[in-house]
Amino acid sequence: DSGLRFHYVAAGERGKPLMLLLHGFPEFWYSWRHQLREFKSEYRVVALDLRGYGETDVPSHKENYKLDCLITDIKDILESLGYNKCVLIGHDWGGMIAWLVAVCYPEMVTKLIVVNFPHPSVFTEYILRHPSQLIKSGYYFFFQMPWFPEFMFTVNDFKVLKSLFTSQATGIGRKGCRLTAEDIEAYLYVFSQPGALTGPINHYRNIFSCLPLQHHEVVMPTLLLWGERDAFMEVEMAEITRIYVKNHFRLTILSEASHWLQQDQPDIVNKLIWTFLKEETTRKR
Repeated sequence: DSGLRFHYVAAGERGKPLMLLLHGFPEFWYSWRHQLREFKSEYRVVALDLRGYGETDVPSHKENYKLDCLITDIKDILESLGYNKCVLIGHDWGGMIAWLVAVCYPEMVTKLIVVNFPHPSVFTEYILRHPSQLIKSGYYFFFQMPWFPEFMFTVNDFKVLKSLFTSQATGIGRKGCRLTAEDIEAYLYVFSQPGALTGPINHYRNIFSCLPLQHHEVVMPTLLLWGERDAFMEVEMAEITRIYVKNHFRLTILSEASHWLQQDQPDIVNKLIWTFLKEETTRKR
């Protein structure tokens, strides 16, 4: 309905149950490469480039990135793909969107899987009471500035972008699957295109107009996966999330893993997802 063209990468046969993957910041469909390969045997796996990212259309106005628009995008995409429900998986900012889709369109989500993002109500309540999380989320406030955040990412041949994934402070953990030179090159290629950072940062420029939420409850079975060494999100929020899920809730915290969990520990993440999907299928049917 928005008139936007969305880019996605798909694996698995059409007609199989849909698994829809929503990436975080600063990422694109490629962050799900391990899951695209893993789940194509039983699912039609679709990894999107979210509104404003990668090869998806980039609306020019900041207002085009409100959470309402991002939630409606997922509903429209589901219908455009010929489905009325899916297994929905989101990481980081994509996790925020996944929670909200589950709240607003529960009939469209059979199972919800979120990686390293708490329920949005937990996030907004926790951040107000814990200065340490407020500091970790300081980039949310930095991103409210016009043009300067985009500029900072480009300085010194995109050093900030590279260090997010590779530095000791924020990058993939010592025991994780490090990004290869080709992986880094893929990220640099996407985000070095003219204007490629403005759409992604515009997602954050609308966050304060949309929170707190009016509705909170999540009614489908939910799996929350969390890398304990997340430099941006305090692990305490993961357990609190339980109170908003009015169905089976499973939380798994991986002690050596980073914020970039599905790229950091793909084998473990994939195994945990399979277990959750099989367990719930047998229990609910």
